[in-house]
Amino acid sequence: MSDLRRRIAITGANGFVGREVSRALLARGIAATGLVRRDAQCEPGVDVRHIDGLDAIAPDAFAGCDAVIHLAARVHVMSDTAGHQSSEALLNAYRAVNVDGTLAAADAARRAGVTRFVLMSSIKALGESDPGRPFTEDDERNPPDAYGVSKAEAEVQLLEFGSRTGLEVAVVRPPLVYGPGVRANFLAMMNAIARGMPLPLGAIDARRSLVSVANLASATIECALNPAAAGRVFHVTDGYDPSVAELARKLGEQLGKSARLVPVPAALLRGVARLAGKTAQIDRLTGSLRVDSRRIREALGWQAPQSLDEGLAATAAWFRTARREG
Repeated sequence: MSDLRRRIAITGANGFVGREVSRALLARGIAATGLVRRDAQCEPGVDVRHIDGLDAIAPDAFAGCDAVIHLAARVHVMSDTAGHQSSEALLNAYRAVNVDGTLAAADAARRAGVTRFVLMSSIKALGESDPGRPFTEDDERNPPDAYGVSKAEAEVQLLEFGSRTGLEVAVVRPPLVYGPGVRANFLAMMNAIARGMPLPLGAIDARRSLVSVANLASATIECALNPAAAGRVFHVTDGYDPSVAELARKLGEQLGKSARLVPVPAALLRGVARLAGKTAQIDRLTGSLRVDSRRIREALGWQAPQSLDEGLAATAAWFRTARREG
């Protein structure tokens, strides 16, 4: 089937990744159907279909679609670790959306005649730090928190569902995603650099894999279209893993503002973090999380359309425009 006759459904089409996937599909002449709640806004050109939740989704929502890119999820937020819920209640909240909701969406899609279902998972399904080498897709799942557990369980159960029913399932595991519109820690780092604030990262040589949202959208669409993706898990990265200090310097170059990096030893940072109750945040900065993404290149022939520097340049350009308009 040619791209011009295809239609792909996107759950969570209004989100950071969903909007980029929508734009990329439409740019290729592939029709995009966005499955979102009633108050959500999608990209122009997307066929919007409203749903009340993944657990209430009906096969009609996927009518006419060849594939589904499943992005809707309960995402990891720092407040989830602040003790507002018991660990069991928190895990159940994640499972309700990320496991049960995913399986409900997959079953509705299958009953509608969809043949391919792509799950957006997370490297957190494997762990928070790498085992002294880049993670591969075949590494044992050892999720560090409730969000990671829910993603790991969704992967296992969805792949089993596919093998049992004939639905072609592919799983995409990204590390940190950045790009125009990014939020959270990445945006905070750009804000700090732009304001000339000192960052205690000069001695941090831990390397972290990243993927630009444009690269992630491209790879996810490839997994929705390529016959060789069925039944497999794929890691997606930019292909170069900068150290945290190097990333800050590169961002500074793109922002036209040299990053003020102070060489504070990692052990001292971790000690201060324990006192301040910020251990998880500092661990993410001081520990390596490298991801091997050779499989998608070798098995599907996919190549990242953006380099790390190009992705950072696009992100910095958006940031400068947002600051001027804000």
